[in-house]
Amino acid sequence: MNIQNRFAETQNREDGLSRRQFVESCLFGASLPLLSTSSIVPATSSSHETAVILLVMLGGPSTQETFDPKPDAPSHVRGPFSAIPTRLPGVSLSEHFPRLAQRMHRLCLVRSLHHDAAPIHETGLQLLQTGRLIRSDQPGIPDVGMPANFRTESAAPPFAVLPSLLGSTGVAVSRGQEMGALGMPGFPRAAVIQDPESASDAQFLKLRSNLTDLSSESRLTRDLYGPTRFGRDCLRARRMVEAGSRLVIVNMYSTVFGTPSWDVHGKAPFSSFEDYQNTVCPAFDHAFTALVDDLQSRGLLSKTLVVAAGEFGRTPVMNESGGRDHWPRAACALLAGGPAPAGLVIGETDPWGGEPTSNPVHFGSLYRTMASHLGVNGPEAALSDAFKPTLATASGVSG
Repeated sequence: MNIQNRFAETQNREDGLSRRQFVESCLFGASLPLLSTSSIVPATSSSHETAVILLVMLGGPSTQETFDPKPDAPSHVRGPFSAIPTRLPGVSLSEHFPRLAQRMHRLCLVRSLHHDAAPIHETGLQLLQTGRLIRSDQPGIPDVGMPANFRTESAAPPFAVLPSLLGSTGVAVSRGQEMGALGMPGFPRAAVIQDPESASDAQFLKLRSNLTDLSSESRLTRDLYGPTRFGRDCLRARRMVEAGSRLVIVNMYSTVFGTPSWDVHGKAPFSSFEDYQNTVCPAFDHAFTALVDDLQSRGLLSKTLVVAAGEFGRTPVMNESGGRDHWPRAACALLAGGPAPAGLVIGETDPWGGEPTSNPVHFGSLYRTMASHLGVNGPEAALSDAFKPTLATASGVSG
């Protein structure tokens, strides 16, 4: 099947049977693969050895306009942006990530991320944060934050979401942040920090003053993260990890409607490539690089795995509005620190960016990598066969 036929097939799935089947499975309990809490066993190592910061790039970044540009493809595929070289020979990024380009030799880029669930926001968000699809009659599915709550010796919350839980993304089912530590009886309450002023009880008043108030940070540090809310929340994430938090999830955006996000359909109420150029890409470029630099300078990067990913990629062919639609078959993720090898590119895609052609990495592998780094032992938490060999590879470009 050629790429144009695959494109048409997936477009039909988004609005037809696959979407309906998914919604019905969530609402009425049809069979889906589940992750059982009984298979998760907390590790016995110190709770301060490792941490994860997950940056949720809500909306689903376009790979062609971000981390897997296709400059030799036809214009309706390559998109409006140019590609720029990076510090990693042979690897290019979109022109709107100059800071990332200068640090590419210190990062790990996954270009073959994918899933085969319905091409809607909620499926990818579930897979990214729980490793499985969630159905409403199975409330025991943990998100990646629940294992982080199994052990902590710090006054800081073991698990936090900044600045708030995800809002509407189109379908009224789980977005992967409603289970586990946020909803399971018997586990510590996670710190969902809407704003520094939102804390009400003594524990969260202390949290506010110690961790979320940025006035004690130097002006230079605050400027490094950029002038955006996302930048400030990345700085808060660093402060929380430094204080002993195990997992901090930072939602870059809370919704895809009526505000710039990575959901670049090309027309209102969604984003355009002008939003990418002027707002979305610069904010990410600023904040992600500042976070990695800051963790490195404080000696925290070796224990802290930073993961940045959205819920899917975008269609290889641009739509009539000059944007791209949902495409879960090829997406990208950026990793830094922890077990992620510096200067490594994992996988590649076809000349249009529509399908992985080597070393495919499922979204569940990314989840299990985060869980494994947090010290969660068990069959469901191990690195997948597709991902494990690559993490053991020396620095360089890996197909």
